[in-house]
Amino acid sequence: MKKLCLSFMLPLFCSWLCAQQVIDASRYGIRPDTRTDMSPRVQKLLDKARKLSAGGETIVLRFAPGRYDFYPEKAARRTCYISNHDQDNPKIVGFAMEDLQGVTLDGGGARFVFHGRMLPIVLQDSRQCVLKNFSIDFENPHIAQVHITQSDTVDGITFRPEEWVRWRITPDSVFEAYGRDWTVRHSWGVAFEANTKRLVYNTGDLGCNTKGVYQTPDGQIHAPQWKNAALKPGMRFVMRGWGRPTPGIFLYGNTDTRLENIRVHYAEGMGLLAQLCENITLDNFNVCLKGEDDPRCFTTQADATHFSGCKGAISSCGGLYEGMMDDAINIHGTYLKVVRRVDDHTLVGRYMHGQSWGFRWGEPGDSVQFVRAHTMEIAGTANCIDSIHPYDQPTVEGAHEFIITFKAPLDKEISETGAYGIENLTWTPEVLFAKNTIRNNRARGALFSTPRRTVVEDNLFDHTSGTAILLCGDCNGWYETGACRDVLIRRNRFVNALTSLYQFTNAVISIYPEIPALDRQQQYFHGGHGKGIVIEDNEFEMFDAPVLYAKSVDGLWFRRNIICQNTDYPPFHFNRDRFCLERVTNVHIEE
Repeated sequence: MKKLCLSFMLPLFCSWLCAQQVIDASRYGIRPDTRTDMSPRVQKLLDKARKLSAGGETIVLRFAPGRYDFYPEKAARRTCYISNHDQDNPKIVGFAMEDLQGVTLDGGGARFVFHGRMLPIVLQDSRQCVLKNFSIDFENPHIAQVHITQSDTVDGITFRPEEWVRWRITPDSVFEAYGRDWTVRHSWGVAFEANTKRLVYNTGDLGCNTKGVYQTPDGQIHAPQWKNAALKPGMRFVMRGWGRPTPGIFLYGNTDTRLENIRVHYAEGMGLLAQLCENITLDNFNVCLKGEDDPRCFTTQADATHFSGCKGAISSCGGLYEGMMDDAINIHGTYLKVVRRVDDHTLVGRYMHGQSWGFRWGEPGDSVQFVRAHTMEIAGTANCIDSIHPYDQPTVEGAHEFIITFKAPLDKEISETGAYGIENLTWTPEVLFAKNTIRNNRARGALFSTPRRTVVEDNLFDHTSGTAILLCGDCNGWYETGACRDVLIRRNRFVNALTSLYQFTNAVISIYPEIPALDRQQQYFHGGHGKGIVIEDNEFEMFDAPVLYAKSVDGLWFRRNIICQNTDYPPFHFNRDRFCLERVTNVHIEE
């Protein structure tokens, strides 16, 4: 794995050895701490960088330390179909970085602050580019954090919005947060302990009914219909909406990208979303609060980092991921559902999930395999794409369906009469996830769904609230591929996972593919080919029972791990087994 990481970093290293042209952002009037809109000036800077890059020059765009503000009115507009996000367009973009080679954006410690509803950074169709030394934040986050001051199961809850929240009570008596061209009426959220900023034990997702609210004489807000015995005075409640329009950073169609010393403090979607990229290095990439004194409890609205349909190598090392409303990392591809068999060489495949469509799925020459959705078994034999074109509209951009011709004849069973998924095996990465800290977040810690070598080592998973590590695979809901063949989980420390229940959270480590008809399955989903999943030399500090849950695995090793039981919380999990295995073979457990 180390040799692989070094090999894909070599082109970047070589580019640094070449003569670099350093462009000071101040030459374009981009100066810190003015509170004026930098969006149009940054676009002029990027236009210059694009022209120089096309001429073969290696460019460094250097900012001075300080705060830079970006407003939507004069920002770039781009049509971006982003995996696992809302597909509304166009997006309003702060940094539209496109068609670049050998360009480094060096923030020099800059704080990039965005206003309204914006996509801070897009890097697209570029090679050997570096983003480093800056932070991303929003002046007015779309999440509303409030301080619970009184809680009564009969009279309701009284709360005080945090001072940065812009709010109002609507004419129909509903609490509403608002900002530059946006409003949110929150219906649910998450409760945090005020002192530790951990999610409140055994609460999970909670409703927050603010219908009929009114302002009290001392300026607080009373919600008579919001009642919950789990909420106590002093707690912070993070009110959420359902939307996830944009990530903080969007990478699309790039090769050899490095992100270094970056902090994302807030984004309305993921912190980072990368799709159809080859070779990505995250070095000290953080989705985190602004320090110990930050009054916020939350960071991103969804995952900290998310990789969809990438290949080559993904390396994520030395990061801090905290306070996000979903996972620290999720790596997967996307199944297309077979919706029509045209002939013995041709299928029509469709993106199925409402937040994952509109972008390129594969290329001629890509290797694919077919999966029976109900049993998650491989159907027929692997094949190769001969041609692929959008089917429901003229362009890939915005397409739901593709017509795909394969080089070899298709197996007879694969058609729209059954439930079959198409998996792209070429666009799957090797993964190194090491020396990261994941803490105080909602849902889960780390998700991996790739058949290539995956190493998860020397990480701290501290109060992840749900499962710390999930190996999944789903051709029925999210349509996220696929099977894990070769996984090593070693020297990690797990501290009090499973303080709340979320989807797939059956144990601290949960190997949980979505298989509707497990009783009919003949093959195994994860593992196989003499490899499998190795869990060794880890330390589990836990208040409850379940350490490992596994479903449909061929090859599972659990060895030299330390399990320390504590009394930090009362046990409550429905799974009372230390090890719970369903349809698993070739198992070696040494507690």
